[in-house]
Amino acid sequence: MPDQEPQRHRREEFVIEGEDSAARTTPPPFRFSRLGPRGRRLPEAIRTKVGRAMTDATGRGGGPPAGYTYLGQFVDHDLTFDATTVALGEAVSPADLLQGRSPTLDLDSLYGAGPADPVSALFYASDGRHLRTGRTVATPPDPAMSGFDLPRRGTGSAAARRRAVIPDLRNDENLAVAQHHAAMIRFHNRVLDTLPASTPQAARFRRARRRVVLHYQWMLRTDYLSRICDRAVVDDVFTNGRKVFEVGADPFSMPTMPVEFSVGAFRFGHSMVRASYDWNARFPGRSGSLDFLFTFSGTSGDLGGNRRLPSNWIADWRRMYRLDQAGRADLKPPTGAFNPARRIDTGLVDPLAVLPPGSFGGPGSDAFTIRANLAFRNLTRASMVRLPSGQQTADLLSASGVSSTRLTRRQIRVGSGDGASLTALTPTQLELFLDHTPLWFYVLREAELNGGRLTGVGARVVAETFHRAMEGSRHSIVRNPGWRPSLGAVDGRFTMPDLLLFAFEGRKDLLAPLT
Repeated sequence: MPDQEPQRHRREEFVIEGEDSAARTTPPPFRFSRLGPRGRRLPEAIRTKVGRAMTDATGRGGGPPAGYTYLGQFVDHDLTFDATTVALGEAVSPADLLQGRSPTLDLDSLYGAGPADPVSALFYASDGRHLRTGRTVATPPDPAMSGFDLPRRGTGSAAARRRAVIPDLRNDENLAVAQHHAAMIRFHNRVLDTLPASTPQAARFRRARRRVVLHYQWMLRTDYLSRICDRAVVDDVFTNGRKVFEVGADPFSMPTMPVEFSVGAFRFGHSMVRASYDWNARFPGRSGSLDFLFTFSGTSGDLGGNRRLPSNWIADWRRMYRLDQAGRADLKPPTGAFNPARRIDTGLVDPLAVLPPGSFGGPGSDAFTIRANLAFRNLTRASMVRLPSGQQTADLLSASGVSSTRLTRRQIRVGSGDGASLTALTPTQLELFLDHTPLWFYVLREAELNGGRLTGVGARVVAETFHRAMEGSRHSIVRNPGWRPSLGAVDGRFTMPDLLLFAFEGRKDLLAPLT
């Protein structure tokens, strides 16, 4: 089996529409774009102080079920992949920015280019229709179990043996997103297996993928987006159309990916991450630490020294989503074991101040330095591509006819009082930051002041990007407004809990196999 190059967040190469390099001879397959003007690069001293302040902030709980944190990461990897080799902080010519993931919600991070493609064929079982599954390693008293790990290479060096055989290796950079990917594999295979027997063999994969993608989009539209954004904004975009991003675009054309979304607004999920999780019956309470979630992955860690995931780390989905609120009272989480996400705000948990180098592909010398701080890295990425400030983006929305209230200087400086403090900035640095607030920080401050949901700039950028990504997908609920889901327990409803219940056949021994 040929090696797959790990796809990690070290890559920061883009091609931005309208900013092409004259030296480029072939157009990239997918492209980034800008919604608004270029912003100002903030000095490293400011990015360092703000990054530290964000990972020192108290923050609060009270977010949606914790599973939605990692569903968002899975979606991010379905939409966008930065593919550069420049060092963090190095100025990037906009002509060097290359988008390596289809900017549509079509699950190419799950399917690759399809079973007919010679490289993507590695992701499929021998029948060319089912996706490959992985088997865990027995950890007595828990036996080895099939379907609960990602498929892995299993040969070569220790690192090569544990390498996941999936289209996007970023989905193996922490255990929580890897378990989501494994669940999506199971979802596809179950949809395939439940197609009518009359479905021609040659059409079975195509019809299964269409059904999977449409249900996935419906879940994102009606469940995920409504939990992270002001519902009024989401409803306005999906009812009345876009006002800022690719307005009037040919619905069948390939969308671009706005850098304001990929490098700014959609990084809100980092603030939802907990320092620890009540993971399963073997790792209850706070013993499912974020460090362990990195360790028991194949990209950021080494699966605890194993070639495959140990069985005692299989997810208990009852603790991550409220399956009992999807009509299954018997799947209520154990008392005190449910994990809510952290509220969306300007605070990140302390472990994100010291990311393992494997999670971002940085050199070993970056370990335990500010360059391993996730907040600093996000602020630096934005500076590298001259992302517009929050104020510039708010002004753009206003000019486009979107009713949005611009944050005041005091709101940016103080927030709700329990987010990131800007007191470490000198008066001169603070003035510059308040005049040119990085878009990511601005979006998080908006949410912090809105009870933990994206509003204003953040909600509009996210909702419009999702709308266009669905519209431009080969299978689209936006272009087919009359389509309704058929796999949920309730007609017209399909949430992430519904997806899990269907994928795991509604069986407690599959949804929580270690109980």
